Amino acid sequence: MFERFTKDARDVVKEAVAHGERTGAARVGPEHLLLALLDREGSRASFALTALGLDDRREPVREALERARRRGGLTQAETDALAGLGIHVPEIVARVEETHGPGALSVEPARGRWRGHRPFDRSAKDILTGALRAAMARGHRHIGDEHLLLALTARPGLPAEVLADHGVTHASVTRVLYGDGQAKAG
Repeated sequence: MFERFTKDARDVVKEAVAHGERTGAARVGPEHLLLALLDREGSRASFALTALGLDDRREPVREALERARRRGGLTQAETDALAGLGIHVPEIVARVEETHGPGALSVEPARGRWRGHRPFDRSAKDILTGALRAAMARGHRHIGDEHLLLALTARPGLPAEVLADHGVTHASVTRVLYGDGQAKAG
């Protein structure tokens, strides 16, 4: 599948691994793919994000991902559902961090130096597969970073929720990239 990735898409994957390394994550997740997409300039995905007004809101998206990481990767919807059961995640995070330090509930806390290959978690692999499906559905022979963005917005989870909170949805990305949805380019 990776032989079908454009240079931009390969760069996103490489940068996602680098984001995982910087945060000390044992595995690369969808949030790392989103962070890598936010770093892009001059690509189809960066064009779509800019067209949707995210250009000046990239930092708030990064901050929302960091807040989610600190609460163990829970989405805001999951946090709200737990609140409905009387479990107040922000209070729990504050107490744990007060005792154990910032980021103590992170999905993958830093544990020294990582050696060797940093694998992708199941969700990130699903995003890569979703990008392939998005490209094939459009009749494209390549997988570009725009297909990664489409896959991130199509699959429920933290990246899709954070992007939607900032006005970027699967429908809006599709509209910006392909107009009325009928155009096929390859």
